[in-house]
Amino acid sequence: MPDVSLQVFTDPDAYHAAIPHAHAEGMIIGRGPFRAESTRVRLDRLWLNRGAESSPRVAYAAPDPKKFLIVFATRPGTQVHLNGLELSQDDIIALGSEGNRRSYTPCQWGSVALMRDDLAAAGEALMGGELVAPPVTRLIKPPPAALRRLLNLHEAAGHLAKTAPDILAQLAVGRAMDQALVEATVACLASGDAVEQRHVYRHHARVMRRLEEFLQTNLEGPLYMDDLCSATGVSYRTLYVCCQEHLGMSPKRYLLLRRMHLAWRALQKGDVGRTTVTEIATNYGFWELGRFSVVYRSLFGESPSTTLRRPPDDPRPLEIAGANVKLAESA
Repeated sequence: MPDVSLQVFTDPDAYHAAIPHAHAEGMIIGRGPFRAESTRVRLDRLWLNRGAESSPRVAYAAPDPKKFLIVFATRPGTQVHLNGLELSQDDIIALGSEGNRRSYTPCQWGSVALMRDDLAAAGEALMGGELVAPPVTRLIKPPPAALRRLLNLHEAAGHLAKTAPDILAQLAVGRAMDQALVEATVACLASGDAVEQRHVYRHHARVMRRLEEFLQTNLEGPLYMDDLCSATGVSYRTLYVCCQEHLGMSPKRYLLLRRMHLAWRALQKGDVGRTTVTEIATNYGFWELGRFSVVYRSLFGESPSTTLRRPPDDPRPLEIAGANVKLAESA
């Protein structure tokens, strides 16, 4: 029986934790309060998700290896890069490997997920040949009619989930929607042209994976650009190019924003009677406490001590000020 979930998030950590079919961690980089809506529908073979986000964000996600996942824009003006590939209104992106996600504007997007065995079986039944999920993330250009069919069905399912979930929950309706969406997905994949990625793209994607692995295992203490270059095995110039392609920012800014968000999370969860701003700041490699407070306020709209004093049961929605800040060699 179809299952419907409608959620609204103001906490970006909760939003990233709830993203289906992938383990994701990220941070908001746009101005203003964060708000995201998620509509999820589980059909017989297929999962669909529709997301609407108020603020640009960056994230690193590892998709479920047992599932095949495609992502597409659901509204004009959506500006998103997945693993360094730009998602346009005419494309879909098949997520075959872990990587970065970066949105440049408030955006609306959709996804479809199938178990890999179900995808192969559907390809055999509908097209007479097995559809094999790509081992790496690929940009695919379906014929306009096929993509339009998928988008229209996806929107219709999302609309029913919001306005008439009892109808969508009916067994006959759910099965019909599942079959139609599977057929539309297979048509886009079987008739679409996979855009061949250059060798340099694959190399840059590997560099970014090594960067994320290194940052994830070195959450505390100071890090320098020499550390990042050694861990990724490339020069700063190459690392800079990779970060611009995948994140839209320099490695220095990305490192500082990551550490600032980690400090923000620690201050939110901290006990004012047992810890101090100084302790948390230095844990995350911020030694110049005056500068830390200035940059923190410019990003989060309040002082670190204010965040620490707020009771855990009285959270304030995250609001990024979006100020430009000067970065030192170490965050």
